[in-house]
Amino acid sequence: MPLHMQMELVNFCNLSCPVCPTGSRLLDRKRQILDTGLFQHVVDQVGPYLLTASLWGWGEPLLHPHLAEILRIIRKYPVATFLSTNGQNLNDDRVLKAIIDEPPTHLIVAVDGITEETNAMYRVGAKLSPILDGIRRLSAMKKRKGLEFPILQMRFIVMKHNQHELPELKDFAKNLGFDLLIARTLSIIDTEDSDATHREFVPDPSEFKAYDYTGNSRTRMHDYICQQPFWFPSLFADGTLVACEQDYNARHSLGKITPQTSFTDLWFSRQAARTRKMIRDDPEKINFCRNCPYRDRPTTDCSVQTLFMRSGLPHPTIVQEINAP
Repeated sequence: MPLHMQMELVNFCNLSCPVCPTGSRLLDRKRQILDTGLFQHVVDQVGPYLLTASLWGWGEPLLHPHLAEILRIIRKYPVATFLSTNGQNLNDDRVLKAIIDEPPTHLIVAVDGITEETNAMYRVGAKLSPILDGIRRLSAMKKRKGLEFPILQMRFIVMKHNQHELPELKDFAKNLGFDLLIARTLSIIDTEDSDATHREFVPDPSEFKAYDYTGNSRTRMHDYICQQPFWFPSLFADGTLVACEQDYNARHSLGKITPQTSFTDLWFSRQAARTRKMIRDDPEKINFCRNCPYRDRPTTDCSVQTLFMRSGLPHPTIVQEINAP
């Protein structure tokens, strides 16, 4: 059984980030909201085995109309949960109540600029005001109720247009009420012009470059052995199961989970075995493997700096970031 799992609550978004298949309109799956009954069906099978559950995919999870029920279902099991958001409806009373009443372990909030201008250069269409208001309210609600969770985590992707803001990040995050600040690199995605689009955002500091470069070309590595299909599947909003979340259009689906088809039916199927073998032995034949965001990294971690805004965070605190392009 898998140790980690990505669970896509919705496959649509309110922003248009350029290094994202949803934002760049490359996602050709039908607009979908994950059915809570289907979610329960899957979680009851995988929950006893999982270490972590990432409650997002190729969409903005806070747009799910039954967010509180989703969080309530997964909290029945001893799983570290990560909920990642662009924060555009973080000040919605319904969303705030769900997060406080059924808190995930980590709430990861994408803030890629401390001014409206820098944040919106990558988070196209974003406004800072709902993020700032939402985090302040969440932080105050946590204190008032004496809650440890969710750990409020600000995630800042360092890019060329925002690298000058790095010295100000700590004070910015602390003053808002974040518990944790993570500065990370920008991952590539599988598109025809992925290198060119990605290169526009590559920062100058070498430690914040996700990849090494020879001239203008990304240095390719050929000794990478992918473990994703063996321990980290993704459930898409329509019930489709894939071996890797980078297969964002489910070209190599393991099948679809239904009330009559269980997770284990697909996870231990011949189709799953064939897909794992193909990813392991012939990755160049698979579109999403050719531009794998993990393969060409000199390190497996996309997080470069982790700063704790307060002492006394619950231990062990999981600060790794998993599959968040």
